[in-house]
Amino acid sequence: MTWPDFAVDDDRLGGALKRIGLAVRLAPKLGSRTPAEVLELAAGVSAAIVSTDPFPAEVLTRLPSLEVIARVGVGVDSIDVEAATANGVAVTITPGANEAVVAEHTVAMMLAVLRRLPEQDRSIRASEWNRTGDATPWSLDGACVGLIGLGRIGRLVAERLGGFNVRLLASDPALGGDEGDVEAVPLDELLEASDVVSVHCPLLPGTERLLGARELALMGRDAVLINTARGGIVDEAALIEALEGGQLRGAALDVFAQEPPTDSRLLALPNLLMSPHNAGLSESSVSEMTRMATASVIDVLSGRRPAHLANPGVLENRSFVRREDASADEVEHA
Repeated sequence: MTWPDFAVDDDRLGGALKRIGLAVRLAPKLGSRTPAEVLELAAGVSAAIVSTDPFPAEVLTRLPSLEVIARVGVGVDSIDVEAATANGVAVTITPGANEAVVAEHTVAMMLAVLRRLPEQDRSIRASEWNRTGDATPWSLDGACVGLIGLGRIGRLVAERLGGFNVRLLASDPALGGDEGDVEAVPLDELLEASDVVSVHCPLLPGTERLLGARELALMGRDAVLINTARGGIVDEAALIEALEGGQLRGAALDVFAQEPPTDSRLLALPNLLMSPHNAGLSESSVSEMTRMATASVIDVLSGRRPAHLANPGVLENRSFVRREDASADEVEHA
């Protein structure tokens, strides 16, 4: 169990696992973790309810008792899903539990950077009272906002920006045309036209370092970058150069190439707002995600197909009873 603050005594969480005969081992992920550390922690376990711990092929092949990895969240870029499938390990996710919270956090970051709230807070704490001149805030009203990715979270961000009098652009290979008030455009056009660029695509081989020096240079000097998706989508070294050199007005990051981030230049940037990869977290979303992850573990270990299987190919290596075919006693027990 690597998800921080997993409630061992909660009847829906640790209590539910204990009822089916499982012992709960806690190892909260509070910083970076190596594959070797994951291997040591997961030795002998049947199930893992995890944060963003790395599960590469070399780890998965050495965990013969592991039957399910239940990811608290939806990103599986830290898990070698193909290797999990080959080893008969079910990988589950918790979709629908935190998309609205991520969208909320994204808009909050946009407003905080544009209104320069972190800078103003630091200034007042330093006994200053800078209201205009170089300290003058900017505005979201009338801006052009470009969304890189228009999946569930991107669409929720677009909805929440509806009251801000903004022009909305989106770049997403899945789009066949404009989506209501959102104009579909190529990525380069989005970068050149947008005052605010917000990242909402998954981290895949085709999106790794999608925003590098060339792409950041296409953005205007008054533009702002927001990333609440995955750190690897943005070339952090190029972003640091752009922010230090005044090529970009500012940025906000909830995700980083290395978590926690350790690059001193990144941490020293006054025009960068950061949060600790918690855009999707709230009391309600954490409660729902951990409940869903726990339920998926119970399903898999009870021989039922879990609700949100990220690697359906695993069904070729193992079989599950469909949940609707399980007996009433089995479902109630879970």
